[in-house]
Amino acid sequence: MSGNRPMFRSLPRAGAVMAAVTYGVVIRPRLLTWGATRAEAAGDWPGDELIPQYDGQSTMATTLPAPPDAVWPWLVQMGCNRAGWYSFDRLDNAGRPSAERIVAQWQGLKEGQRLEAVPDGGAWFTAALVEPERDLVLRMTLELPSGHPFDARFGPLSGAYTDAVWGFHLRRTEQDGTRLVVRTRGRSRPRPITRPLDLLLWEPVHLLMQLRQFRNLRTRVSADPQSRTDATTAR
Repeated sequence: MSGNRPMFRSLPRAGAVMAAVTYGVVIRPRLLTWGATRAEAAGDWPGDELIPQYDGQSTMATTLPAPPDAVWPWLVQMGCNRAGWYSFDRLDNAGRPSAERIVAQWQGLKEGQRLEAVPDGGAWFTAALVEPERDLVLRMTLELPSGHPFDARFGPLSGAYTDAVWGFHLRRTEQDGTRLVVRTRGRSRPRPITRPLDLLLWEPVHLLMQLRQFRNLRTRVSADPQSRTDATTAR
């Protein structure tokens, strides 16, 4: 019996290896393409060119029961100290409820404009591409470990950084709804540190937050149009 002990000891290791392989080959690719068709996941989307040498990418999608011109106003007013992000407000909006109205003063989003990612304004997304009722691409570049944001267009990236885009792409369906495809693409350094964080933290968090946003957007665009517009205030 003693000769069999090494074999039994190796079983947990083999199981761990199989679990890791199964996650990497089967489960993870599905999580990173949640709701997207093969064509959507494999296709090129506006904003991809901003991160040509990327380390990670996801493509998630949903169909919303309203045309792009009804979905777009909800997207362009996103941001802390604006409409919020329509996700888990306690995590990404300091507990402030995301707006349930379209607010006129937040509709004029321009390329280059900053959208605060945290309530104190210490980090932000930059509107890298604004194609009304079609494409909205947000970009964030942060130095590590300080988390200080900077504009990658105007200077070289440091040795430790994260640079990513978050793109929202609206395409009208035959039923006059909207196919909303969300593409993320990013790169970061140093990879021995940032890759484990991507796998264990950021990818799962992004999946949960994105699905929550899809759900809340669907609720908002499905509401009575007469109750969705506020000319002055968010709530």
